[in-house]
Amino acid sequence: MIRIVAAKEIRMLFASPLAWIVLAIFQAILAWIFLARLDAFLGVQARLQYLLNPPGVTQWISAPLFSAAMMIFLMIIPLFTMRLVAEEVRNQTLTLLISAPISPVQIVIGKFLGLMVFLLAAIMLVLLMSLTLLAGGRLDFGLLFSNVLGLSLAAGGFSALGLYISCLTKHPFLAGIGGIGALLGLWAVSFGTEKIGNAFQVLSPARHFENFNQGLVDTGDIAYFILFIALFLMLSVWRIGNLK
Repeated sequence: MIRIVAAKEIRMLFASPLAWIVLAIFQAILAWIFLARLDAFLGVQARLQYLLNPPGVTQWISAPLFSAAMMIFLMIIPLFTMRLVAEEVRNQTLTLLISAPISPVQIVIGKFLGLMVFLLAAIMLVLLMSLTLLAGGRLDFGLLFSNVLGLSLAAGGFSALGLYISCLTKHPFLAGIGGIGALLGLWAVSFGTEKIGNAFQVLSPARHFENFNQGLVDTGDIAYFILFIALFLMLSVWRIGNLK
């Protein structure tokens, strides 16, 4: 049943004009950042050779590219999650789905996995953009791996939170605004002061992504994202179960 729900979401996403428009804008912005960083790198490449440990092309171009992708995901993922449950409630199709031999757990996991397949395809496009740099130099594949892992985990966390907010209303627009607001709030936490912010920065997905972006794969950061995803998926299951 999870596979059926996930396949349905994948078909709807790839058939949606909004999804393709958002994905095209996403790629256009990243392509502009990629070319701008590449141009800057070529401009300083001659001077970098005099440094003891000069930053490589991966650190100079790919890492900022993945960081930008994370920020863009923060804004666009709620546009995908806003309709996952809210639209089903508004169209009164969720009642039919729940009455079928399928549990709330299967509904939530199926919808989550369906969206993640779409987002992972977008992340692979970012990776392919970075791999084109192999034509002119060497890449730090360890740094690339940590960024792909970090961005995938961040996308999962954003999706789980957006899915839960979609369960709280029958209006997709409100779910989208609520999702963006919640993610922006969590992102803003990372800019807290030394005395107040340090305790709350642990809650910020952006703060945990920074380690991946720098090439540091820490089990604490992985555990944070896994718990973050699990928490909001469980809350979504609880909410859908109460809609019966």
